[in-house]
Amino acid sequence: MGSGSTQQGWIRKGMILAACVAALGLVPSAAIATPGSGVSGTVLATGTSAGTLKVKAKGPTDVVVRIVTIAPGGTTGWHHHSGQVIAVVQQGTLSRMLDDCSVETTTAGKSFVEPAGAKHRHVGRNLGSEPVVLYVTYMLPAGSPLSVDADAPECDRG
Repeated sequence: MGSGSTQQGWIRKGMILAACVAALGLVPSAAIATPGSGVSGTVLATGTSAGTLKVKAKGPTDVVVRIVTIAPGGTTGWHHHSGQVIAVVQQGTLSRMLDDCSVETTTAGKSFVEPAGAKHRHVGRNLGSEPVVLYVTYMLPAGSPLSVDADAPECDRG
């Protein structure tokens, strides 16, 4: 081989090396990251969901976070929500009767999701001797009320 092909090999290697160096310049580096400042947060509650969480929104959505307390013997009344609700039981045990009259019990440290719509009516009850404290996040179509009153199903009319 002559010196011309050796020279082409060096040029090709040089071009590859230059491309690699240029590419490294495009990779973000921790050294150029900016740290946060003046920010703090407080965890209100944590809970483990029993299933998969899916959040869907069609159009503008109001997000409301509230603390809800239900006294011993108290009830939310039958209702439904126009959007999805995620709740964490912080204290006590919440018993929820669903539209099919099945009962779900959620204890402190657990969470649940209530789907949107009138076909998902339910009632929450505190059957225990201490208050139930819930941290609830509502994701509702803009302008919707937090809940809509509903009639009890036949199995809970008594």
